[in-house]
Amino acid sequence: MNFQTTPTGYEKTIVSDLQGAWSIFREAVAATGGFKGAGDVLFHTDEAMSWEVVRSLKLMPPLILTIRNLCNQGKAPEEILQYLNMINEILEKTLEIYPE
Repeated sequence: MNFQTTPTGYEKTIVSDLQGAWSIFREAVAATGGFKGAGDVLFHTDEAMSWEVVRSLKLMPPLILTIRNLCNQGKAPEEILQYLNMINEILEKTLEIYPE
């Protein structure tokens, strides 16, 4: 009887870069001390990082747009918007690699 072993090495993919960018964004939003709509931004960020959205990456661009609008309306710090731009850039590259 063969037992499946745990892999000893992992290949880093652009999806892990995307996940990392979302994590950095979320931490930055939480660390700002809040801006108008920050709670909604965190809610939609968690949705964007959910398993359902990651499995269907085409669901992510509308969430980024919603988050961007909330950040702009709430006058989020420029740093937050820069992180969101980084996410968008990585997502565009990801969708080129995994067009679904």
